Amino acid sequence: MKRLLLIPVFAIATLVAQEPAEHKTGETTEKSGEVSPIWKWANFAILAVGLGYLMAKNLPGLFSARTKEIQSGISEAQQMKQDAERRSAEMDARLNSLGADIEKFRTQSAAEMQQEGDRISRETAAQVKKIEQQAAVEIESVGKTARRQLKEYAAELALGLAEERLRSRIDGAAESALVDDFVRDLERQGSQNTGSKN
Repeated sequence: MKRLLLIPVFAIATLVAQEPAEHKTGETTEKSGEVSPIWKWANFAILAVGLGYLMAKNLPGLFSARTKEIQSGISEAQQMKQDAERRSAEMDARLNSLGADIEKFRTQSAAEMQQEGDRISRETAAQVKKIEQQAAVEIESVGKTARRQLKEYAAELALGLAEERLRSRIDGAAESALVDDFVRDLERQGSQNTGSKN
């Protein structure tokens, strides 16, 4: 940057360094403010050579640095463009496959629902069968209990009727004879039990 500032300073210095010269050519005298064309061309050549040298020395580095920056920016932009295109292609592929994914999800959901329905039906059928078996067992148990209670009731009724009939038929003498027979049977069984133990 400092070298670029030297260019205008150099140009101003060459202009100031020119001294107006008085040239006498024949009869006319040039005025003191005018510069000869040779000095003008020499001054221009010095200025052009100085500027050319400074430009040749400084501008290639400046241009190469700027070129590198531009190339770096271009490569980054190309990389970003490729990334964006890649992402765009991925999104397009996802969007294109989205319909297929939705249909696949629907099919899987329907299959899973069917499997779950079948499983629930099997479990329900197993539970119903188990409940039926338990009900059958309970019904059989209740039936047995009812039959037993009915038999006990019938036996009680039969004993009651038999007792009434016996009371109506048996008088005091028959009752004593029955009691005596019963006592003899007990004594006989008692004697047999004691004899079998010895």
